[in-house]
Amino acid sequence: MLKFLYPLVKYFTAFNIFQYITFRAAYAALTALLISFLCGPWVIRKLKAIKAGEKIRPDGPKSHQAKSGTPSMGGILIILSIVVSVLLWMDLENPYTWILLMTVIGFGLIGFIDDYLKIIKKNSAGLRASLKFTSQIIFSLIIICFLLFQRNEHTTLLYVPFLKYPLLDLSYFYIPFATLLLVGTSNAVNLTDGLDGLASGLVIMVGIAFAIISYLAGRVDFADYLQIPYIINSWEVTVFSLSLVGASVGFLWF
Repeated sequence: MLKFLYPLVKYFTAFNIFQYITFRAAYAALTALLISFLCGPWVIRKLKAIKAGEKIRPDGPKSHQAKSGTPSMGGILIILSIVVSVLLWMDLENPYTWILLMTVIGFGLIGFIDDYLKIIKKNSAGLRASLKFTSQIIFSLIIICFLLFQRNEHTTLLYVPFLKYPLLDLSYFYIPFATLLLVGTSNAVNLTDGLDGLASGLVIMVGIAFAIISYLAGRVDFADYLQIPYIINSWEVTVFSLSLVGASVGFLWF
């Protein structure tokens, strides 16, 4: 949203800085981090007030039993930080902005319902696995439809690191492949969540990697030099990726 201040550069040259992706990405990370720091204590108090404590499975490791009662639904803080930061610093006219927001909110909603049911029923079962997978697949297909609507010559091509040319064109197999990728990634994060800092630490590393990749792929000069696909407007994903990093770092503080 703040990128819309750039046209004011003809009145005040300092606004020129809002066109630079590196500036907006860095401040997106700082904004998400600051929101996590400021809102974290309030969110935790509210979760404790409604007794949103985590219930550990009885068949789990004994070391995990100490986490029983720890406030769950902490993803609310991460999603809040990301959404606010993205709306402030990403280009709202870029289609990737809304696709990413829809992805975060959609999968976040599934996680919220899962945690909410756990709190109400006071067990660790939560949302039924069949219903959870069905919801994830539906959201994934919606996201993929938007991606295909914005498709370019690289959308369905499968690239492998260190290979100059694409391995193959997935064509219509792109839909099940991308669905498997989205659903699998979502559940992979869910499975790693449970030990302090494990999921957040991995998300931070992946976020930094995606920030670098999306920035390079969005620059025609770097993409040509490194012989990687040039994807128009993809460098806005850098802003999102670093806002994810900032939100995750802030979440780790608590």
